[in-house]
Amino acid sequence: MLSSLFSAYPTFQVFLGFILAAAITMVMMPAWIRLLTRTHIGQQVRADGPQSHLVKQGTPTMGGVIMIIAVVITVLLVVAPSPQFVSSLVAVLLIGALGLFDDASKVIHERSLGLTPKGKLIGQFSVFGIFTLVVVNFMGIEPTVQIPFLPAIDLGVLTTVIPCDFVEGGFRIPWLYVLFSLILLGGLSNAVNLTDGLDGLAAGTVMVVMLVMAGIAYRMDMLPMSVFGATIAGACVGFLWFNAYPADIFMGDTGSLALGAALGCIAMITKTEIYSVIIGGLFVAEALSVMLQVLYFKRTKKRLFLMAPLHHHFEKKGWSETKVVIRFWIVSGVLAATGFVLWFIQPMVMGAMGL
Repeated sequence: MLSSLFSAYPTFQVFLGFILAAAITMVMMPAWIRLLTRTHIGQQVRADGPQSHLVKQGTPTMGGVIMIIAVVITVLLVVAPSPQFVSSLVAVLLIGALGLFDDASKVIHERSLGLTPKGKLIGQFSVFGIFTLVVVNFMGIEPTVQIPFLPAIDLGVLTTVIPCDFVEGGFRIPWLYVLFSLILLGGLSNAVNLTDGLDGLAAGTVMVVMLVMAGIAYRMDMLPMSVFGATIAGACVGFLWFNAYPADIFMGDTGSLALGAALGCIAMITKTEIYSVIIGGLFVAEALSVMLQVLYFKRTKKRLFLMAPLHHHFEKKGWSETKVVIRFWIVSGVLAATGFVLWFIQPMVMGAMGL
C-alpha cells in the first residue's frame, strides 16, 4: 500500500493523490468513450436550450463513472482511510449511483430529463440525512455552524435523544442541524449539477474549489479528507482533457451530483459549511439564477435572465462558450481564494476581538 510507504510524507500524499487520480482518469477515459460510442449512449440536449448546443446531441455521457472510479482507487492506495473519509465516500458513491440511474433513464427514454425532481430530491435527502446523523453520532462532528467573524451557532438545541447501546448518552437527532445539512448538501449537489452545462465548466470550477477544500482539510490535520479533495481535483483535471471544448464526453449527473455532494461532505467534516458557500460561490450563483428566474416569471410573466442557469444568460448575450467557461473559472478562483482567506484569518480576528 502506498499509504504505509509514504505515511511520513503527508504533503507528498496529497500531491500524489492529485497526480494519480488525474493519470487514472486520463488512461481509462478513452476506452470508456469508445464503449459509450459503440453502444450509442449519448447526451440528450434540452430542446429549449441554446441552438448552438444541438450539435452536442449524442455526445457520450456518464464520464463521471470513470472519475469516481479514479477517486476511489487513488484514495484507497494513497492514504489510510479515516471514519470521516469512509462516511463521506459512501455518501458520494450513493449520490453518484443516483446520478447514474438518472443518466441511464435519460438515455433509455431518449429525453433530456431523467428522474423527476421530486424523486431526485427524495434520494438525495435520504442519503444526506443518514450521513448527517452518522457523522454527528459516531464521528464527533458537532451540530454547530461557524459564521465568519461570529461565535459558532449551536443548531443542536432542538434535539431528540433515542436510547442506544452503541452511542454514549443516546442517539441524537439534532433536527435543526439536519435541516441545515439537507439544504447545504442538497443545494451544493444540485448547484454543481446546474453548473454542468458547458464544456469544461463544471470540471474546471470544481477542480479549483476542491484544491482549496483540500488545503483547508490539510491545515486542520485531516489528511484523508485533504487527499480526498485533492484526488477529486485531479480527476477533474484528467476529465478536462476530454471535456474541453468541443467535448468528447460529458460527466453527466453521475459526476456532477457526486462532485457537489463531495464538496458538501468535506465542508461538514471540516466545519466550514458557511465558508463552502463562499468558496463554491459560483455554484450558488448558478442555482440562485434558476430559482430567481422561476419566481420572477411566475410573478411577472417576464424573464429576469435571458436564459437560466446563469452561463446560458451570457451565451445569449453573445459570449462564446469558451469565453463564458474561462471567465467563470476566473470568478470561481477569486471566490474560492476569498473564502479561504476569510477562513484563515477567522481565528486571528476572533482573537483580536476577544471572542
